[in-house]
Amino acid sequence: MKPHVSEDDLGRERRSARAAGAWYLGLAITGIGLLLIRPAVYDPDDAAKTLEQLTTDEGLARLGLGVELAIVVTQALAAVWFYKLFRPINPVAAWALGVFGMVNAVAILASSAAVATAFEVAADPTLAPGDDAAATTQLLFRLSESFWGVGALFFGLWLIPMGWVAATSGRFPRALGWILVAGGVGYVASAFVEYAADAPTWLVSALAIPATVGELWMIGYLLVIGIRPAAERLLNQ
Repeated sequence: MKPHVSEDDLGRERRSARAAGAWYLGLAITGIGLLLIRPAVYDPDDAAKTLEQLTTDEGLARLGLGVELAIVVTQALAAVWFYKLFRPINPVAAWALGVFGMVNAVAILASSAAVATAFEVAADPTLAPGDDAAATTQLLFRLSESFWGVGALFFGLWLIPMGWVAATSGRFPRALGWILVAGGVGYVASAFVEYAADAPTWLVSALAIPATVGELWMIGYLLVIGIRPAAERLLNQ
């Protein structure tokens, strides 16, 4: 029989769980913010309009870049706190989740770098090949979008160990865990069908639905409940 888990230990676990949930909530909020701002800045069908938005509404465009950088920060810190929370439960899954989460942050950081370069080109068209600032800024935004698209591989991979711990540890609702695993597999599949199979947009979006459900559930559970007591603690009560 494992030793009794004290109230102090459970309290520390729940504080870690809520910290992970808070950073995860920050990741969700900043992600939604970018989804709202990016379409007002980047028009995938009109390079001239994208360039115009960068120059005439620079404040909104830079806000979008700031929000994207905030996604990098919240993703990285969520990965750290999930690692701290899960390491005593399943060290291998915790390590995988932390590493995959950091790769997510790097993919988003690369996207931000592409957008930051687009600002430089918009401000100084001589930096663009052939002085074609519109085509160059459009290409940079497309590159940014592609970083997000191929990054779906690791957006999915980070959910799989998260879901595995939730499904098998008894510390979270089992259904939550399996939804996260399914969502992770769906995210990984979405990257392949989008780029390797040139699937329609609706299919790519549909594959991400389980992930959205699972992530919102996990955020709510971490913030409201935190984490269930360990099984051995329950046996000793």
